[in-house]
Amino acid sequence: MAFDLILAGGHVIDPSQNIDGIADVAFAGGKVAAVGRNLQRANAASVRDVTGHIVTPGLIDLHTHVYVHGTSLGIDADEFCRTSGVTTAVDTGSAGPGNFAGFRKHVIEHAQSRILAYLHVSHAGIYGFSERVMVGESEEMRLMNPIEAVEVADANRDVIVGIKVRVGKHSSGTSGVAPLDIALQVAEEVAMPLMAHIDHPPPSYEEVVSRLRPGDILTHAFRPFPNAPVTPQGTVKQVVLAARDRGVLFDIGHGKGSFSFKVARAMLANGFMADTISSDVHTLCINGPAFDQVTTLSKFLCLGVPLPEVIAATTVNAAKALRRTELGSLRPGSPGDATILTIAEGRFDYVDVVGEHLEGDRRIISDAVVLGGRWWHTREGVSFPETISA
Repeated sequence: MAFDLILAGGHVIDPSQNIDGIADVAFAGGKVAAVGRNLQRANAASVRDVTGHIVTPGLIDLHTHVYVHGTSLGIDADEFCRTSGVTTAVDTGSAGPGNFAGFRKHVIEHAQSRILAYLHVSHAGIYGFSERVMVGESEEMRLMNPIEAVEVADANRDVIVGIKVRVGKHSSGTSGVAPLDIALQVAEEVAMPLMAHIDHPPPSYEEVVSRLRPGDILTHAFRPFPNAPVTPQGTVKQVVLAARDRGVLFDIGHGKGSFSFKVARAMLANGFMADTISSDVHTLCINGPAFDQVTTLSKFLCLGVPLPEVIAATTVNAAKALRRTELGSLRPGSPGDATILTIAEGRFDYVDVVGEHLEGDRRIISDAVVLGGRWWHTREGVSFPETISA
C-alpha cells in the first residue's frame, strides 16, 4: 500500500486501541492507514522521523470559544490549534440560533482545523463577554430561543454536536435553573447531549447536576468554592457521584474562573478524575491562567494523573462525549489527525484561577501537528528530518 506520510519511530500513545509503545503511523488519502513497527517506508511519499517524541491521536479540546471577530471572546481557531496540538476545537455556545449562520460561513467553513459546536439556547450566544462589559446571556429570558435552536441544530447536524446553556449568578442572574430547563427541552427534542456551564450560585451545583441526563456534560467540573463539587470535609458530593453513576460526564473547562488546584487535588484523592480535560480558551484567559490545551493537560500530569489517562481525556474520551467516535483515535480508517508531543522535564510554574501556584516537574509541549494526513505545523526551533520519495 502506498502512503502519503509516515511518522516513524515515535512513542505512540493511543488509548482508544490501548497502544503505548514505539511504532510508526502511516497516513493515506487523508486518513490513518496503518500503525505498526517498521512499516514499509519505501512506499511513502514522505517520512518524518519522530524518534524521541510522543505521537497521539489529534487532540480534541472539548471547550473553546473560536467565533473570532464574531464575538468579543473569540480567538483564532487555527492559530490556537497549531500551537496547542489541537486538531478539533469544539466551540461551546459562542453562537446561538440568531447568529450561527455567520459563525458557520465566516469561521467554521474557512478554518483548516476541524471546528464543531454546541449551539447556545440563547438567541445570540455569549454576546456580552469582555473586560469592560459582562452581560449574562441567560439572565434575560426573552433571549431564550428554543424553537429556532431546534431548527438550527437540526439543519446543521454535521457540525453541531449538542446544546449549550450557561447558568449561575454571572450568566443567568436571578433566572436560576429556568434556562437550563429550557435547554434540556431543546436537547431532548433534537436528541443531542447538553453541555451545562455553572458558575456562582444561584443555582447550586446540586440543582444543576441533578437535572442532567446520561451523556450530558457538566463543564467547569473542578471549579473552586462556591459551587465546588467537594464538601467542606474534602469528599465528593453525593449528587456528583449519583450523576456519574447514571452517565453524566464531567469536563474541566479551565477558563478564566473555573479550575482550582485545591478542588482538583481533593477530587483526585477521592479517585474522581474528570472524563475530559479542556481549556475553555477565550480572549480573557489565553494569556493566563488557562493559556492553551497543552498547559491545561500539563497541570493534570503534574497533579499525578498518568500520561495515558491525560491523553485519553483529550482524545478518545472527548470523542465519545461528542458522539464522534471516529475522532480521537489512530485506528486505521480514522481521520488522519495526529499530534506530536514532547514531555519536558524541569521546574515549571502553573497557576489556577484563584491565584494558587503549583511548581511542576514536567510540561507537555506540542511540537507538530498532522491534519488530514498532511504535515500541518511544526513548532519553531524543532526539526523533524524528512525523507521524500523520488
